[in-house]
Amino acid sequence: MPAPLVECIPNFSEARRPEVIDAILDEINSVRGGIILDRHSDLDHNRTVLTFIGSPEYVEEAAFKAITKAAELIDLNKHKGEHPRIGATDVVPFVPIRDIKTTECIEIAKSLGQRVGNELGIPVYLYEEAATRPERQNLENIRHGEYEALKEEIGVKPEREPDYGPSKVGPAGATVIGAREALIAYNVYLNTNNIDIANKIARAIRFSSGGLRFVKSLGMFVGGQAQVSMNLTNFHRTPIFRVVELIRREAARYGVSITHSELVGMVPLEALTDAATWYLQLDNFKSEEILENRVNEAITSHPDIFTQQKKEPDFLEQLASGTPTPGGGSASAHTGAVAAALVAMVARLTTGKKKYQAVEGQMLEVIDKADKLRADLNQAVNDDAQAFDQLLTAIRMPKETEEEKQKRAESMQSATYHAAEVPLSVAQKALQVLELATVVASQGNVNAISDAGSAAANAQASMDAALLNVQINLLDLKEQEKAQQLLKKAAEIRETANNLQEKMRKTLQERGGLELS
Repeated sequence: MPAPLVECIPNFSEARRPEVIDAILDEINSVRGGIILDRHSDLDHNRTVLTFIGSPEYVEEAAFKAITKAAELIDLNKHKGEHPRIGATDVVPFVPIRDIKTTECIEIAKSLGQRVGNELGIPVYLYEEAATRPERQNLENIRHGEYEALKEEIGVKPEREPDYGPSKVGPAGATVIGAREALIAYNVYLNTNNIDIANKIARAIRFSSGGLRFVKSLGMFVGGQAQVSMNLTNFHRTPIFRVVELIRREAARYGVSITHSELVGMVPLEALTDAATWYLQLDNFKSEEILENRVNEAITSHPDIFTQQKKEPDFLEQLASGTPTPGGGSASAHTGAVAAALVAMVARLTTGKKKYQAVEGQMLEVIDKADKLRADLNQAVNDDAQAFDQLLTAIRMPKETEEEKQKRAESMQSATYHAAEVPLSVAQKALQVLELATVVASQGNVNAISDAGSAAANAQASMDAALLNVQINLLDLKEQEKAQQLLKKAAEIRETANNLQEKMRKTLQERGGLELS
């Protein structure tokens, strides 16, 4: 089954300093799990739009890092540009692409908004599908008066109260975060420098002024030309060709014409196909007639024919093989990751439900922590195998001379200590998962309480298995002081786990009538 795929299109109030955008891109590239698709900078707008896709966990973390870096490098007090803005990172929309719903993108937006507000001290407003108030669905309402007006009004006018973060702005301004369907950012240039004409055309085509239903537009002056800047929010119901033709007719009223147009960011293939079908009058055209679509369909339908790469064995197949790695340590990390995934599932089944509205914020925090623990424990599957491989490498070192023996002994001790450290870290993370499991069991959706109990059982199994691996590696460690330090930490983990398990038993019994042995 394909993994869920989310698109994120953050807009940054900077284009004239490419080194700033490069630094933001470096932050995004530091996160694993996705890929950057596009970078579009407009010098007149002094604005850059980036597009990246990936897993829900990736897009949230990449967006957070990008917002953090933008806040460090962009000062809105010094920013000038044609495009309206209220923040260094002005707007961050999440768009469902594959095997994910808009409601899940709303969850990502809320989680990110809370992090940005709490950790970065940047006011955050939720918009579009994630909006907490009807008037905040439209971005232009939030951005009214831009950064300069927001500085004066936030903390004074109730309607300016942010959804997350402080009621004041710093040099990074505020950030608007939300979830929406695919949008086309599209600009049309006219053969005139008269911005009044662009404003009149923009007024005629935008929905708020009586124009086309899914069109938002502004007149601007860019590169010596009048420009009609647009967001097309539903290209299925208001197709791009209809917008262009209306602009063309309105422009003719004022004796001007379209010189060229441009896309900002990415555009769905279907939107261009619709335009081509309309202009070419291909009345019976079907998407199956596009060569690339048929090729992709053929490759997807017959992977055995079109790929020569051998399928990699999955983790369980590798575990069952006769090789020493992956082994028990990796298995314990994998089990911990399963436990973290179950915790996140219960928390997600709790959010968005009226009955559990009081714990919505708490559940969003649990989701964030559980997803991070799952990623860390998943990485520990490989880390444990690599630690054991390093130990085997040390064992195989030459030992002919006294110098070689000494070097080998030192390498073995170092590798042995590391081989104990990795599963200890797994046990610590499994303990954190167990703690989160008690939270979702006591506060989360009672219909999923057995899943919370399963999470606790898996977390305990992960912990027990990991601590066995700590013990076995410490048997060969000659530095007893170091060994005792690790064993002390292991004992503390067990004691804390016992207390949490007792709490979990009571919760399962009281809320669900369940018994955890």
